[in-house]
Amino acid sequence: MIEAVCSPEVGDALDAGRPVVALESTIFSHLGLPSPHNREALDRCTAAVRAGGAVPAVTAVLDGVVRVGLTGAEHERILGPARKAAERDVAVAVAQGWEVGATTVSASVAIAAAAGVSVFATGGIGGVHRSSEITGDVSADLDAIASHPVVTVSAGAKAFLDLPRTLEYLETVGVPVLGWRHDWFPAFYTRSSGLPVAHRVESAAEVARVLAARSRPETGVLLTVPIPEHAELDGLAGVLEEALADAARAGIVGAAVTPFVLGRIAEATEGRSIPANLALAEHNAAVAAEVAVAVAAS
Repeated sequence: MIEAVCSPEVGDALDAGRPVVALESTIFSHLGLPSPHNREALDRCTAAVRAGGAVPAVTAVLDGVVRVGLTGAEHERILGPARKAAERDVAVAVAQGWEVGATTVSASVAIAAAAGVSVFATGGIGGVHRSSEITGDVSADLDAIASHPVVTVSAGAKAFLDLPRTLEYLETVGVPVLGWRHDWFPAFYTRSSGLPVAHRVESAAEVARVLAARSRPETGVLLTVPIPEHAELDGLAGVLEEALADAARAGIVGAAVTPFVLGRIAEATEGRSIPANLALAEHNAAVAAEVAVAVAAS
């Protein structure tokens, strides 16, 4: 079982029933956005959560301790070099005393649940990879969302994934997929993948009621939030196909595919993907704060 240590601010908020939003730390480390954009992402996301009336709780493993909520000095630590920690790696990070473990979506969802945090914000989730019928490559994010009672707020999933199969997987494992004032499943940098979401919601109160009324107490909810219109990137289809083909030729598989493809997108868009990433992460954090306030009031 994960034993999470909350910061005083997060612990006090949880004890008082005040809203808290968990945030992953991978995006803020050198594994996510390049410096100084990772610092900007951290500042903008935590500020958005606070502006929405909730307490931000960055998750990480520091010196072998699972943490929920970090101080200013500890924020500095996650901005630098770190080891990526998915849910399966958390136990190893604790046992081996990792200095800095940057938590992915799957680890953050599990840690949030262990601490009693009901809402988590990220950029985009992983999903079923293309050719998964051969490789078996399915992101641990999906199982984590299906296994922990947390609302995950994201801009859908990366467009280079097999999005129809990702949605089918989520349906199979019983995860409600909601569209935030939107009818279409977003694809990270684009507002619509062309695939409809099962259910549209108009308010945070609706999301809170869905979480409370789900039939499986251990299952979470996926709230998909399209990237703000001003930040949307178009014309990526050709770039994605070429990047995936190059990755296959180079033998790049599994978790290494994502940073490879995102790097190619950054090159093709001449850096415009970074402001887009910042905008969607900040927007997701703001929506997550609304949801956390509604969950706390329910």
